[in-house]
Amino acid sequence: MTENSEKRVFIRTYGCQMNVYDSERMSESLAKAGYAATDRAEDADLVVLNTCHIREKAAEKVYSEVGRMRQLREQRGKGLTIAVTGCVAQAEGAEIQRRAPAVDLVVGPQSYHRLPELVARAEQGETALVETDFPVESKFDHLPEERSASTGAAAFLTVQEGCDKFCSFCVVPYTRGAEESRPVDSVLAEAERLAGQGVREITLLGQNVNAYHGAAPNGAAGSWNLAQLLRALGEISGLQRLRFTTSHPKDMDDDLLAAFAENPKLMPYLHLPVQSGSDPILKAMNRSHTAAEYLDIIERLRNIRPDMAISGDFIVGFPGESDADFADTLKIVTAVNYAQAYSFKYSPRPGTPAAGVEFHVPEEVKSQRLEALQQLLNEQQLAFNQSCVGRRLSLLLERPGKEDAQLIGRSPYMQSVHVLAPQHRMGQIVDVDITSAGPNSLKGKITMAQKAA
Repeated sequence: MTENSEKRVFIRTYGCQMNVYDSERMSESLAKAGYAATDRAEDADLVVLNTCHIREKAAEKVYSEVGRMRQLREQRGKGLTIAVTGCVAQAEGAEIQRRAPAVDLVVGPQSYHRLPELVARAEQGETALVETDFPVESKFDHLPEERSASTGAAAFLTVQEGCDKFCSFCVVPYTRGAEESRPVDSVLAEAERLAGQGVREITLLGQNVNAYHGAAPNGAAGSWNLAQLLRALGEISGLQRLRFTTSHPKDMDDDLLAAFAENPKLMPYLHLPVQSGSDPILKAMNRSHTAAEYLDIIERLRNIRPDMAISGDFIVGFPGESDADFADTLKIVTAVNYAQAYSFKYSPRPGTPAAGVEFHVPEEVKSQRLEALQQLLNEQQLAFNQSCVGRRLSLLLERPGKEDAQLIGRSPYMQSVHVLAPQHRMGQIVDVDITSAGPNSLKGKITMAQKAA
């Protein structure tokens, strides 16, 4: 315990935006149990490793980090509770403590609301604490009502979790469970509180966020879809921007497409993973859509909102992927013209159907294909950024830049934009004339009218 008798917790977050949200909620729950947050593991009485299982060798990275925490505990010569949470915790379970006895407790992503209770039990000497069952009660019912006072101008808000799609390469259905949506009343209440704290932009999170079907508000029968939820969020005073991620093509219904035209607070940016441009590979991935169906969604979106920017995900070298299959992926990238995208080489995840498939693509071929794909995607991202030069964009100023009197904000299209502005403008939305563009960011000048405001 620290000298001032206040316990401290250090949380290291890996992976996706939902893990960031989960870590914030864990920190708030632990604060009620007497733990103050620290950004130094050396000062902590409790270390939480909130893990992600999506990337290659995720589990090995966690074990490596646990080893460092064990050494820290030995060097300090006093108690340090080590917890592993998140998707690796769910996937590995008791195996984590077998391989790394220094770990005091293992908690899956559906049970993190029980973390304070489990930590207390560990501190009292209880061992082999593993909580990876999918509980009957929803963790959404146990979220702290108050968000951290340090919330900035933009915030994440989880509204949906889990996945029923069972893509053959993906562990999410096994680590996050079945699709579950948070009730509308709960979402709106948290959004109201965030707006009251000065949040101007909310990003709704879900493994399949556009599969949202939360219980209707005020005890009404039935459920709301994501478009209905976005309309209600658009009515909250103070909120000026709305986003959502990550979406599945199967759930891009007409109501949600229309929301981009009807809801002025919904930003013209959509992250819509396709993974491959080859129909045989999409079928092998169990993606439940074809390349043509994906392109039809993009066309309809751009007819509704011509300035729509599209982001995506791609996997190259999936088992059985031929040169022709990869050529189809390059074709779909060319057809869509992405503003930005994420691309990776396929690597098997234990327990997924694809992990047992033969006809694996040689590693050197995967590398060559990834290089070719990323070159095309990078060219598109740079061209999109350059197309913004000379335009006037609204900018949410979020954080300080590296230079004096410089702030960095995000455009409606998720680009980072650097401007000269005093610190007191932080958290404001301003109009900016874009003056230059690079591969990863833009520069601009706040308009004269905005400077005078």
